[in-house]
Parts: sequence; structure tokens; C-alpha cells
Amino acid sequence: MTQESKPLTANSSIGEWLDRPGGGPLIREMLAQGGFDEQVLAPVRQLPLQQMVVLSRGALSQEVVDDLVRRANGGVIPVEQDGATAGWRERIVPGRFDGQVVVVTGAASGIGRATASRVAREGGRVIAVDIAADRLDGLAAEVPDAKVITVAADLTKTDDIARIVAAAGPRIDGLANVAGIVDDFTPIHEVSDAVWERVFAVNVDGLFRLTRAVVPAMLEAGRGSIVNVASEAALRGSTAGVAYTASKHAVVGITRSSAFMYGPHGIRVNAVAPGGVATGMGSGGVMSEFGKSRTGGVLALIPPIATAEQLAASITFLLSDDGVNVSGAVLPSDGGWSVQ
Repeated sequence: MTQESKPLTANSSIGEWLDRPGGGPLIREMLAQGGFDEQVLAPVRQLPLQQMVVLSRGALSQEVVDDLVRRANGGVIPVEQDGATAGWRERIVPGRFDGQVVVVTGAASGIGRATASRVAREGGRVIAVDIAADRLDGLAAEVPDAKVITVAADLTKTDDIARIVAAAGPRIDGLANVAGIVDDFTPIHEVSDAVWERVFAVNVDGLFRLTRAVVPAMLEAGRGSIVNVASEAALRGSTAGVAYTASKHAVVGITRSSAFMYGPHGIRVNAVAPGGVATGMGSGGVMSEFGKSRTGGVLALIPPIATAEQLAASITFLLSDDGVNVSGAVLPSDGGWSVQ
């Protein structure tokens, strides 16, 4: 079956939808109704159409996606064959985390959820941490046969850090510090104390306190792996406001210092620096016009946006024994953005 003869589905890439005569007019019609043209989809051409439900943060509903698929296929939703998903597909490595206990923060959504799910499906016992208890329950329901222990916790609270460690027990093999928040793109002359303190409380202080709490168990065992999620903003100064940029540079500093300090004790510490990721993560507030005017040109050059599962692949590589000889690295998982 040729690419042109395959039915368009929710798992067909956005680029395929735009390029096919049966899909392009439907997508362009939908965009025109919202006052957009297809250029707005340039960064996400490689993603499955289905991913836009998450990425649009509700602007494109599942019902709309299903309707597009029906209209492209004569009123029916075709049954997809194995291997029909566009582009990259997650490939689970059975047993990669067998017998291991891994703590994952930010596990209720986005990169954290994808990481927790993958570790669990690869045999690990996951301590899934997030402030959003209801969404943690959804994660546990998605992997019912796996060992997922949910802990609703606020990383800025000392008592909650203690509860996370207690839930893990005496053995902790891995820690993925994924939880984080963004800023409002304010430069230093505009940034408020509230924004600065909030961003650092989660991105730096929470990561620091939880890491400090789990390292003794790793020292006792003589082994362990920690992966911190940094950002493209940890590699340059032009993709966010001063608070977020400074916080992610701090994450890199913590990573490198810890890798040096604990290397002789069998503990590997690395960081992953994502670029654009389809998670729906945003500030939720008013963005600085000054900041947007300065960063807009740089952000326009962002390569195609990745999925949370693609970032989880990078994180779990470093977290697992597959990354045995890697420590102190800052891995740009950004589609090549960092080399521009």
C-alpha cells in the first residue's frame, strides 16, 4: 500500500494531512475558521494529528479530530493496521527497569507522565509524584498491571519531600526530576519577586531538596541514576524570561556538581534539555510584551515540536543502565535547535 493510498487517521502526521488532497482542504478550512493559515502548523508537521488535542490545550477537541477523520474517509473512521502510526513510535524495552525503584516528579502530565509510564511498563516500581492528585489517579489507571505508587505532593514543602522518600522505601535506584513551571517571559527590569520566587521554588529548590533526600539511599547502595530536566533555556539566554532561564541554568549547575561529587560512588547524574514539546505547558498568565518582542525571532526558528514520549525516551535512556558510561552530560533533546 502506497503512502497516498493509506487512509488518513488521527495518527497520520499533520504534514501528511496537509499534503494529501483528501486532508489538506479539511485542515485549511478548519484553520481559516479560526483566522489562521497553515504556517501556524509548521513546527508540528511531524506530529500525529491526534497530538493536537493535547498541544492545543482544548482548542482542538477529540470530537473535531474524529470528525476530520470521518470526513477524510467517506464518513467512517478506518481501522488502523499495526505500524500505521506516523513517524517515530515508542518501543518498550521489556525488563529494562526490573527490580528497580524510580521516583518521577511531574508525573501527572506531559514529560513526567510519559516517563513514569515508560519506566513502569519496562518493569520498574514507580513512585509517581505530582501536585495534581486526580491526574495521578489517571496515570495509575492507564498502567493497571504495573507497579505505580502515586504520591500527591508539593515539592516546595519539606513534609511532602519526606512522604515521597517514605513511599519509595529504603531502596531508590533512580530519580527523574521532571516537575517544572515556566515564567511569563519578563526580563530582569520587569520580573516581580513573586514570579522569581515561584519559578525557583519549583524548578530549583524542589529539585534540590528531593535530590538531597534520595542521595543517601543511593550512597548506601553504591549505585543510582538521577536525570534532571533542564531546558533549551539552560543552553542559551534567548528562549524565556530571566527567572526561567536562570532556574534552568541552576539545574545544569546542580547536575554537573553532583555528577562530579558522586561519580566515585556509582551515582550517575545527567540532564536532558528539551526544546519544544507538545505538553500544553504554559504560564497561564499575561506574557511580557518586551520579552516576547526579543525572543519571538528565536522561537520562530524552533525545529518540529517533539512529543512527551520522545522526551521520555531520552530520559529513560540516561536513567537506565543503558546510560552506564554517561554522567555529567547535558543532553539536548531538542531536534537540533541547540546547534542553530
